[in-house]
Amino acid sequence: MNKRVTLEMPEEMHQLIVEYASEAGAEPDEYLRQMIQRELENLQDLAAADEAMRRIQSGEDKVISSEEFWRGLDD
Repeated sequence: MNKRVTLEMPEEMHQLIVEYASEAGAEPDEYLRQMIQRELENLQDLAAADEAMRRIQSGEDKVISSEEFWRGLDD
């Protein structure tokens, strides 16, 4: 189910969105949806990286060299 969101933004920002959307061959609302989706994916990636770093720093996981990684797969 889709939800509608209303946003207030400066005119200059709106104009940039309209211009970039036009260059991308998209309507402004679709362009904004794509931008938001990319940003949400970036935030998820950052959260996963933070969690991986936490596990490494706490000793739950360890970093190995690529040689060690591939050596284990040769068996």
